[in-house]
Amino acid sequence: MGTERWAIHMHKEYFKFSCAHFLIFPDGSKERLHGHNYHVDAEIEGQLTDRGLVIDFLLVKPVIRELCDSLDERWLIPGEHPELVVETRDDGHSRIRYRDSRYLAPTDEILVLPINNTSAENLAGWIGRELVRRIAERFGRTQIQSLRLSVSETPGQWGVYRYSDAGPSGAGSIDQRA
Repeated sequence: MGTERWAIHMHKEYFKFSCAHFLIFPDGSKERLHGHNYHVDAEIEGQLTDRGLVIDFLLVKPVIRELCDSLDERWLIPGEHPELVVETRDDGHSRIRYRDSRYLAPTDEILVLPINNTSAENLAGWIGRELVRRIAERFGRTQIQSLRLSVSETPGQWGVYRYSDAGPSGAGSIDQRA
């Protein structure tokens, strides 16, 4: 007999954010500062509870929306890039420096993320890790075994992050309180 698996999949119009960024390429060159209208798609797999749910849609959707809202209308900065420097000034602005490029922006309009580049893959990873963390923080131990989260920057292309937790028993659970 085969293995049975269950998941919930969420793709909502409001799982979106618009922001500015630039990519830094392996050769050190970078894109011009530009923006995208990103969309997020998430699938959570796990065992069914005694109530027949992997996890209630009503619990997860607001968390994804909150994450999207935190990125919306911001300039995303890769805080872990080894050559990019962000200097916060006393006048409410931050100076961003990458090689010969210099920018000055209101500090409250930028968001420095713990990633090394603002690729769709890294954004999917950051959102996915935050989603796992926030679900565990808010709802405690769940039977979530895996997560697949994608971020599309234009129709037809997206970055994907996958998370899985086999857990000590192999059954899988997310519990970051332990």
